[in-house]
Amino acid sequence: MPDHSKPATSLVLRVRGKVQGVGYRAAAQAEALRLGLQGWVRNRADGSVEALVAGSEEAVERFVEWSRSGPPAAKVAEVACSPAAEEAPAGPFGVRPTY
Repeated sequence: MPDHSKPATSLVLRVRGKVQGVGYRAAAQAEALRLGLQGWVRNRADGSVEALVAGSEEAVERFVEWSRSGPPAAKVAEVACSPAAEEAPAGPFGVRPTY
């Protein structure tokens, strides 16, 4: 029987705007876990938030859509997506230290 499942997708997102100090990382982690994604999220020293997300194409697309608004206190100005250069770590979606 052929495998008709969608291939795994991995993206790096860079989210800019008012996205630090508003619970964005915790909310992103909760959303990623709800969608069954692997990867991580972290603050960047420039004030942005960066995330590596990996999973089904549909789940990754849903996360990208969620990231355009984020949690209620966030004011997202831009979400830039690019293919991931590294593999997502095995295990649950995590929060990494600021980079």
